[in-house]
Amino acid sequence: MSSPTATPDANPRFEPMTSFGPVPEGWLWGTATAAHQIEGGNTNNDWWAWEHTPGSGTQESSGDATDSWNRWREDHQLVKDLGLDAYRFSIEWSRIEPAQGEFSIAALNHYRELMTAAHELGLKNSVTFHHFTTPIWAAAQGGWLNPEIVEWFTAFVEHATAHLGDLIDIAATFNEPNVVVLAGYLGGNFPPGHHNDVEAAAVATANIVAAHKHAVPVLKAGPGEFPVGLTLAIPDMVIHPDGDPNSDGIRLTEVPTEGPEAQMYSIWLGAYLEAARDDDYMGVQTYFTQHLGPDFQDLPTPADWRVTQMDWTFTPEALGSSVRLASRLTGVPVIVTENGVATTDDAERIEYYSRALASLRHAMDDGVDVRGFFAWSLLDNFEWAEGYRPLFGLVAVDRETFQRTPKPSAAWYAGVVASSHT
Repeated sequence: MSSPTATPDANPRFEPMTSFGPVPEGWLWGTATAAHQIEGGNTNNDWWAWEHTPGSGTQESSGDATDSWNRWREDHQLVKDLGLDAYRFSIEWSRIEPAQGEFSIAALNHYRELMTAAHELGLKNSVTFHHFTTPIWAAAQGGWLNPEIVEWFTAFVEHATAHLGDLIDIAATFNEPNVVVLAGYLGGNFPPGHHNDVEAAAVATANIVAAHKHAVPVLKAGPGEFPVGLTLAIPDMVIHPDGDPNSDGIRLTEVPTEGPEAQMYSIWLGAYLEAARDDDYMGVQTYFTQHLGPDFQDLPTPADWRVTQMDWTFTPEALGSSVRLASRLTGVPVIVTENGVATTDDAERIEYYSRALASLRHAMDDGVDVRGFFAWSLLDNFEWAEGYRPLFGLVAVDRETFQRTPKPSAAWYAGVVASSHT
């Protein structure tokens, strides 16, 4: 870490939230995971290949992850024991379609079994169709730079929905496609590992937006009837043309309509927010306030700023800003599909969630239409290029035995959830 992380012990005046207050009818409390981060053995996607590519920068292989392909019943029970309404997870495209046009009935039946079991426990299924990973066969043909991937993704969604649609309660076509593009074509730390390739980023963005728009009517056709949207990484973003993170900077809503800032805004958020205006909801995923330079590059965090294990600023109130922005720019209801913090100090996790939820409550009290909150994440899991070091989970997982152990933050979250129903 670039600077020491302050802990709640340094802030004796902080009091954890004990009540979120009443929630609107239909509200969903939940927690979230992703297939590649928890299932283990997803050897047929671009991320597995990336993890095993020398020089990719990935710290370690996902390997067995948390063995949730086999231990999903334990995970479901953990969600149930927290008193939550819903479980957000993804279905792995590369398992369902291991070769182009070849669909695995066994994989589809596996997901059907776990989704049926969730309903039997009284949990709703919030299903994501693409959470960062793309089958190797698609990546080998250019991935998101090949316009044919729009048809490939739509065919996958069609087959999966035909088999699982009657068990879906909420659907997201993509999880944070802006991160897939930013990290894969500009930052170089996600596959395919391009650096500062703005042209490729623009092409990938256009293809993902097209894939989303093609998939939505397929999902809406059923079987099943459920809200459909996508999720975006929406940090409380500040652009500093002078390169000084301590300056006032330009907020997202003030980005110019022309020039390089406008193009980068479109790649990062604008194109997806525009597409979301026709959706049933907007999934907001916020972790921190992000300070960027004139070329949208991350600025070094001042040494005296409080940071998390991810070296992100410890700024829980960013969530309130993001839901306001998403609501204003899309005009559709908002669901917080991810929010959380990577820390070894579970008291700090409780502080983070308390402050984030307080900011969310303020936004709701000001009239923002928010329909739910999903904590990231249920388990300490594989965190992409960072490996297993960052601990986001409400539940610890032993790396040798896979034993799950709920943390005090899990009990705290369960208490806040229960308080909203009284």
